[in-house]
Amino acid sequence: MPKSSTVFGSCSLYILYSVSGDRYYTGISSDPYRRLEFHNTKERGYTSRYRPWVLLFIKHYVSRASAREAENMVKNWKSRTMIEQLIAGSIQI
Repeated sequence: MPKSSTVFGSCSLYILYSVSGDRYYTGISSDPYRRLEFHNTKERGYTSRYRPWVLLFIKHYVSRASAREAENMVKNWKSRTMIEQLIAGSIQI
């Protein structure tokens, strides 16, 4: 996945995948690539247990509020199948 520059005022929904833990992690950030590095090196919480993480999905939004709304939608699915369909492009949010 190519690196993108951060656009002022924008925010992105991102989905990470851990091969070692076979888990997905959903978050939002103005710079998903920086967050990926953080999850793989510095973070001491949930994501530190399942390193390494790979970035599988990014969707850019014009505001943090709209990215947060999308993040909440994905997290409320509580469905691995839905997340995998989103990553594959079978469904849109």
